[in-house]
Amino acid sequence: MICTEIEVDRLDQLAEVLDEGGAGVVLVDNMDTAARREAVAMTAGRLVLEASGNMRIERIAEVAATGVDYISSGALTHSAQTLDLGLDF
Repeated sequence: MICTEIEVDRLDQLAEVLDEGGAGVVLVDNMDTAARREAVAMTAGRLVLEASGNMRIERIAEVAATGVDYISSGALTHSAQTLDLGLDF
């Protein structure tokens, strides 16, 4: 089974994906909380929704409450603290 993931950043794009079909997963990128909530209502469980974009750790619970299926956060990698160790002898 092939699953296509399509990225949208506006609700009109999501409506087009729903009309055309073919996607199993839609990445709703850089939407505010209200728009993500509307995206969940629009899809009504017909496909998987993944939230991403501007996903700070502080917002995860708020975004999860919209009903999206998955949340992607680059903060796990690009905001991680680093430790530089040298083993010079």
